[in-house]
Amino acid sequence: MEYVISVLLSGISVGGQYALIAIGYTLVYGILRLINFAHGDVFMVAGLLGIYLTAVLPIPVSLPLVIVFTVLLGFTIERAAYRPLREAPRMSVMISAIGVSYLLQNTATYVTGGQPMTYPTIPFLSDTVNVAGTQTKWVVIITPILVLILVTLLSMLINGTKIGMAMRAVSKDFETSRLMGIRINLVISVTFIIGSALAAVGSNLFFTNYPAITPMSGAMPGLKAFVAAVFGGIGSIPGAVLGAFLIGICETIIKGLPSSWDVSVFSDAFTFALLIVILAFKPQGLFGEAAADKV
Repeated sequence: MEYVISVLLSGISVGGQYALIAIGYTLVYGILRLINFAHGDVFMVAGLLGIYLTAVLPIPVSLPLVIVFTVLLGFTIERAAYRPLREAPRMSVMISAIGVSYLLQNTATYVTGGQPMTYPTIPFLSDTVNVAGTQTKWVVIITPILVLILVTLLSMLINGTKIGMAMRAVSKDFETSRLMGIRINLVISVTFIIGSALAAVGSNLFFTNYPAITPMSGAMPGLKAFVAAVFGGIGSIPGAVLGAFLIGICETIIKGLPSSWDVSVFSDAFTFALLIVILAFKPQGLFGEAAADKV
């Protein structure tokens, strides 16, 4: 029973961290119909910022600064790489996103020398706690609670504020929203700011559990978060969160199976096999809306 509780707690925690990244994917896609392939690398940069800032500043100061700098990075990426291509073919924007991803990875390689770096120990989050006879870190307990709080606040923002109303309008009809006087550029910038801030929070939680950071550390979590967004129905925040929790739990269960079964190496493959199944049988995801072609 202790082993089952440990696996479930770890799975829920990892799923929550994937969820914070997946929300960024689903927000940007909902507004721009764009897959921001650089989002996983923004997550990685937030981890590196945490290392460098905590080396020179107290942790209570450095962690908020990580969020601020990550938000500035996301805002800059949108202004420099995506806004000039607003009227360009969608393929051009996708290529730009891939280019930004490689730029961030190569810059991180240049700065770090390509060597793994260790994320600092965050007081309280890294402390252990006993849950039903199982020793685990506080970050594992706090992650799902924090995710639910942030998703609730985001839902309140989207459903109860003017900028949220504008975001919903743009996601429904981009051109009509522009004709109605909605400031499209502002809405898109706010979307990138929210996604980057959530990625920074997810980075802090993720690297507290998995402290080794390399320039490629954002690639796999980013891809899994993307699959989670597709699974739930890309453009749907509840769907992205549900998909992330499911992937996190299944991945942890596979890794926790007896070593004699020798199946833990398939934990990543499961995620992408799930993507193939989703695209084959329900391309719009669990909560996504089927697109109707206009004739």
